[in-house]
Amino acid sequence: MKKLSNILWGIVLIAVGVIIALKSFDIIKLNVFFDGWWTLFIIVPCFINLFGDDDKIGNIAGIIIGVLLLLGCQDVIGFSLIWKLLVPIIVITIGIKLVIFGAFCKREGVVNSIKTDSQNHKKGTAIFAGADINLNGEKFSGAKLTALFGGIDCDLRSAVIESDCVIKANAVFGGIDIIVPENVNIKVNSNSIFGGVSNNKKKTANGFEYTIYVEAQCVFGGVEIK
Repeated sequence: MKKLSNILWGIVLIAVGVIIALKSFDIIKLNVFFDGWWTLFIIVPCFINLFGDDDKIGNIAGIIIGVLLLLGCQDVIGFSLIWKLLVPIIVITIGIKLVIFGAFCKREGVVNSIKTDSQNHKKGTAIFAGADINLNGEKFSGAKLTALFGGIDCDLRSAVIESDCVIKANAVFGGIDIIVPENVNIKVNSNSIFGGVSNNKKKTANGFEYTIYVEAQCVFGGVEIK
């Protein structure tokens, strides 16, 4: 699915490049900046993410919101009606995701069995700011990361990992990047609303001695594992 997502992004970029080139040479008279053109930055990513993201419900809601805003800019429907619809759409989306998450998404049993000692866990918080966590030769047994209108970079490549551990990542209107070593396995459990987790290290192997479990909560934010 990720390959299909990349292909779709490639097609979109090629099409945009061709349109810009043809317009530059006056071959076409297409008005790129039509009323509501900015809504495409909502509609197109959400549509493409349907083919490569686990957060289908959030992306569908994003498409609906983007289309409503586009119709409003085109004077097809009034913005007063749009604002009345936005809140119910967001609330319903959150409700559906919570129901599905609670009914069908069970936590890994091993996660609940891992002992958590908050005193030894790394904590990183970024509120309207950025934070860097670089564990160079330090023992790592877990972390709690919170990004609120900010960003966190957590580099574990030089960390000493001696057992399975859990990273709890909360991204609210922010982003968290987690850079992991090559010799560990990664398992993700996420509950996202208009956001998601991108796991670029999905390969598993029996030779991996330990596993890092990433428990992510994303609200208009994202977590990237690389």
